[in-house]
Amino acid sequence: MKHAQPTPYLRYALWALVLLALPLLLQTIGNGWVRIADMALLYVMLALGLNIVVGYAGLLDLGFVAFFALGAYMFGLLSSPHLTDTFPAIAAMFPQGLHTPLWAVIPLGAGLAGLFGVLLGAPTLKLRGDYLAIVTLGFGEIIRVFMNNLDNPVNITNGPKGLGQIDPMTVMGHPLSRKLDLGFIELPGVTQYYYLFLLVVLVSALICYRLEHSRIGRAWMAIREDEIAAKAMGLNTRDLKLMAFGMGAAFGGVAGVLFSSFQGFVSPESFSLMESVMIVAMVVLGGLGHLPGVILGAVLLSALPEVLRYVASPLQELTGGRLDAAILRQLLIALAMILIMLWQPRGLWPSPEHGKALPADKEVL
Repeated sequence: MKHAQPTPYLRYALWALVLLALPLLLQTIGNGWVRIADMALLYVMLALGLNIVVGYAGLLDLGFVAFFALGAYMFGLLSSPHLTDTFPAIAAMFPQGLHTPLWAVIPLGAGLAGLFGVLLGAPTLKLRGDYLAIVTLGFGEIIRVFMNNLDNPVNITNGPKGLGQIDPMTVMGHPLSRKLDLGFIELPGVTQYYYLFLLVVLVSALICYRLEHSRIGRAWMAIREDEIAAKAMGLNTRDLKLMAFGMGAAFGGVAGVLFSSFQGFVSPESFSLMESVMIVAMVVLGGLGHLPGVILGAVLLSALPEVLRYVASPLQELTGGRLDAAILRQLLIALAMILIMLWQPRGLWPSPEHGKALPADKEVL
């Protein structure tokens, strides 16, 4: 007797219940675990954006963290007292201070990062492989260096000191950093941010899904497989590449806006080259071009370092404190990634269609 398979709607309902209940369960253990879930959602959004560039269009980008930084600093400047304290003219125009609302700052972050994505893509249209990776890597480092040095002669970014006192996100007049008492349960700020991030990630995943199955998505994948053949078929590879850079960067900008509000502080140290490498690793580890795989890779690589804190400390004690816990944690992460890539070269959850071989009786001789 065959067992009835759950319908897609039932699976979606179960996933929705799990995602909605997760922070409520985690906050019983401690708000630190909810914070890990919040950061995992932000990295999922970054991985979804990079997947458009790397997974769909096949364009290697090692400077994606630059768009993350642009969104974060844009919100920091528009929602902190830095500009009004530094520039008397701005203080005179906004005597109550700059407090940009949520509905305005997310499109601004997406637009600014998307613009810089197109500016990055324009001079790299004829580059491929290692050369493209080097240029994008340089772009990411240039943005970080700019953020670190734009405090002289005019103090715009406050340099290495960073921007503080950034406003929290406000929904219907309620700051998400303040506890919310619903009567039957109390939601701390990290839990409220979780639901906001979850909403934005779900919208982002839906956009990526629709893009993947659209004419634009199929054109990106044609460029990824063989750009010369795609151009011969009449595709405008120039515009399609620029669109991929711009749309992927927009996701990074929105993630930066949310990160800046969540942290309440941004500095150049948060946007190092290692962050770009980790985001690329999330996409590759999960499965290039496959949305569920990319999400899985982002969740694992963002949560794994925090979970390994509880493993690294006992190992450090076994060595008599001779090994630094942070270095040991990075070693364990690298070892896990090597083992996974040896076991699953195409990622933990690769696309079932991409690279699938023809059946033996249908092979073309």
